[in-house]
Amino acid sequence: MKTNTILYSFQLSMITFLTAMALSIVSCGEKKKADDIIAKKVAQPRPSAPIRMQESDVTQTISWLGKDYLVRIHRQPLDSVIVKDQQGQPYIDNTIVLTVKRSDGSQFFSQTFTKQSFRTHLEGDYLATGILEGLVFDKVEDDVLCFAASVCHPQTDEYIPLIVKVSRMGAVTMNRDNRLDTAADD
Repeated sequence: MKTNTILYSFQLSMITFLTAMALSIVSCGEKKKADDIIAKKVAQPRPSAPIRMQESDVTQTISWLGKDYLVRIHRQPLDSVIVKDQQGQPYIDNTIVLTVKRSDGSQFFSQTFTKQSFRTHLEGDYLATGILEGLVFDKVEDDVLCFAASVCHPQTDEYIPLIVKVSRMGAVTMNRDNRLDTAADD
């Protein structure tokens, strides 16, 4: 009987040992680590329809050469010129018409500007991927009307500042603006 008890005790120990081994093998399987990061793959947005800037029409009266002049700056999208950014998103370029009229309503000056008008002052890929963003009256400097223009990469802060000057004889000069805009009241 003693042999049966020893044998029974041995079998019980063996079963307990095998059960413990099986549980340890199962529990040693790969566990998820707490520092694993699971993120969904973000799909690149597909280019949508061409994006266009809003049409604008600004008119202001200025004093120049002792008389009042009416300056009109009209920007509108130019559907025939489309550029694409690095992601392939198309943008419609703009055309800007600058008109200066005398106080009696007669026309002193009128010219249409496109990005191509500034091509000699553009660098890098601005001619291919930039758009003519705007033109605004800046100041009267002696006998010259000064305007600020910009060609930009759409929906970014990247642009090339330009200066457009109209003389009292109606001659136009265009240059790149290399001044730093560091003071608001300059």
